[in-house]
Amino acid sequence: LLGSARLTIKGPAAGLIVIVLGAVQELGAGDAVAGYRRALAVGVVAAGVQIVFAISGAAAIGAVMPPSVVHGMLAAIGVIIVSKQVHIMMGVLPHGKSPLDLLSEIPESLMHNNPEILLIGGVALVILLAWPKLVAGPLRNIALLQKIPGAMLVLAAALPLSFYFHLETQHGYSLAGHHFEVGPKSLLSLPDSLLSAVVFPDFSVITSLVSIKYIVMYALVGTIESVLSVLAVDALDPERKPSNLDRDVLSVGVGNLIASAIGGLPMISEIVRSKANIDAGATSGKANFFHALFLVVFIAAVPGVLQHLPLAALAAMLVFTGLRLAAPAEFKHVKAIGNDQLALFMTTLVVTLVEDLLVGVAAGVALKLVLHVVRGASIRDVFGAKIVSTMGGDVMHVRVQGAATFLTLLRLRPLFARLPAGTARVEVDLSDVRLVDHTFQARLLAMADEWAACELVLVGLDT
Repeated sequence: LLGSARLTIKGPAAGLIVIVLGAVQELGAGDAVAGYRRALAVGVVAAGVQIVFAISGAAAIGAVMPPSVVHGMLAAIGVIIVSKQVHIMMGVLPHGKSPLDLLSEIPESLMHNNPEILLIGGVALVILLAWPKLVAGPLRNIALLQKIPGAMLVLAAALPLSFYFHLETQHGYSLAGHHFEVGPKSLLSLPDSLLSAVVFPDFSVITSLVSIKYIVMYALVGTIESVLSVLAVDALDPERKPSNLDRDVLSVGVGNLIASAIGGLPMISEIVRSKANIDAGATSGKANFFHALFLVVFIAAVPGVLQHLPLAALAAMLVFTGLRLAAPAEFKHVKAIGNDQLALFMTTLVVTLVEDLLVGVAAGVALKLVLHVVRGASIRDVFGAKIVSTMGGDVMHVRVQGAATFLTLLRLRPLFARLPAGTARVEVDLSDVRLVDHTFQARLLAMADEWAACELVLVGLDT
């Protein structure tokens, strides 16, 4: 009811799940339940920050983030997901805590894997990797199979294996001279009812530095990812109806406030679900409501079935997601744009793995500013670019002086959001700028895609 992005589907995102897990672990200091309740308090405050972002019009910050920094952030999230979940997929409890330590432990976990758990996780991962290739290749002419997601096939395979290996009861088995243990700890655990799942936040440490760090990470990453998803979905919208970014962030903030207050995960406008929504022919926001309704019905009606799902199969789904986020194609794509963009991408990726997500993004943005200065743009040019706009008939003339960077977009977005009625063309004159960065060009073209009957013309790029 509050949102503007009619084709987006809201839900937990991979990046936020990793951050939430970190919050639970750090705030709980060994007590998972206490950490969970304190993380809920962080979610409540962060949701309030998102609402302030929306009311103040700050959602545009997410729209002007350098794409290479964002892709580096997503790739790092992919690596973090793989580093954590691959051990669960093999039925091994790792010793390390940091992503790099967990990655280094993968060979050891593989050597000491639990065969039954690894079989379930391995089958699940093979299905997820092979199914898209099969439906795009040999099975492409079978319409019914095109509609079956790989995740459903994973569940269809994992449930019988769960019963076959009797994972619901604790027991041991021997194979090749080694003894292994399996049991309910290898299965998904859910509350007995929805009402018993309601948990209230604990605000006792909300002013601590750790809480403040995660409030910033929740709000910043959630808002940026949500805004970028909305922009991507708008580009896929057959009707090309632009969404109001601030209203969408407002709806996400209000939703997160309610969810965190009763024990739920924070959410964003999620790109994978939204893409599936468009592919299915959605034309309104009703699909978002029914998506949530069906989730509630399944959890309320068949909790017994869900609690037989092996964690290894769910871990395989997350590993698959992580591999897609950090796929070699992402590195090749950024490299094709330019070495400077690859440097931004790799800096964000590496610093995020070594430190955390917020520091990684800050390092990527800082490097971008340094590169601008090295290329001849002064700090004044970067932060204080001058913009002059005039109307001549049905043409808006916009002259930029100083530097055309991602920061310049913060001042252009409000201008282009209020194009006078009847504007047929927007001419952006860059003759007097010292530097035009990749983010400026990419986001400017994305904004132009939202205009129904208005042409964008760039002047001065060849001077």
